[in-house]
Amino acid sequence: MTRSTLDTAALAHDLRLAVMRFSRRLRNQRVDTSVTLTHLAALSTLKRHGPMSPGELAAHERVQPPSMTRVVVALEGRGLVTRTPHPTDGRQVVIGLTDAAEELLGEEARAREAWLSGRLHSLTPEKRATLREAAAIMEELAGG
Repeated sequence: MTRSTLDTAALAHDLRLAVMRFSRRLRNQRVDTSVTLTHLAALSTLKRHGPMSPGELAAHERVQPPSMTRVVVALEGRGLVTRTPHPTDGRQVVIGLTDAAEELLGEEARAREAWLSGRLHSLTPEKRATLREAAAIMEELAGG
């Protein structure tokens, strides 16, 4: 292996671990721990992509439809999603967010951003500038 290949492999290793640890810390900044991370992910997908069938939601979340059915039932029981008839397929329903879900997602995002803002505030301006550049690079990596 070349020196460049070894350096790239070491960077990949270090970055993977740092992203995992950072993600775990960020996920722990929760407002309502009675809502699971799986439930929050489904709600976030509905917020991002709009109302959809349970099958479409399962595909977005990369889970099997029966698993998503259980998630939807739990979310509906908490008053976080609604079921409405599908406009073209009478056998299906469309899952949408309630106002309570919108509020919960906003509170969760604000809690995480407050924690992160506090952590960023403790860094030097130079380190914050480096992170701005890193965020753009990570977006590029995620898109490819």
